[in-house]
Amino acid sequence: LQTSVTGVSALLLYAVLVPTSVEFVVPFIGHPGKRFSYTHYNKEHGPIHASIEKLDREGMARIESLDPRAFSAYLKDTQNTICGRHPIGVLLNAVDSLRSSHTDFDYCFKFVQYAQSNHCTSKSDSSVSYASGSLTITQK
Repeated sequence: LQTSVTGVSALLLYAVLVPTSVEFVVPFIGHPGKRFSYTHYNKEHGPIHASIEKLDREGMARIESLDPRAFSAYLKDTQNTICGRHPIGVLLNAVDSLRSSHTDFDYCFKFVQYAQSNHCTSKSDSSVSYASGSLTITQK
């Protein structure tokens, strides 16, 4: 399945590379809390909401690296419940494939917004983390 997803992803991205610049907006949505069957708290990172943000930003940094293996390792290590993980994986694999075969383009991913629906203060609280980022592909 991974090979199929990678191949299809590369074809879809290649199809839009005709212009000199293209931008994709990608959502990152995490669901920490008992209600979502995922709780994470590392006391070293401060209050629960700060610990959640640290975890989310680590995942966001992996996405910004445009390394699909790093993002997969993050998901495996943390078990973070990110709704957009599959499309993000498809996008990262496509970019990974394209970067090796289309060196005449620059690929840059940046998150531009992050928010939490609730600043959790107890382990019984729930929250939804929202982040939006954009992938910009420009011809060198």
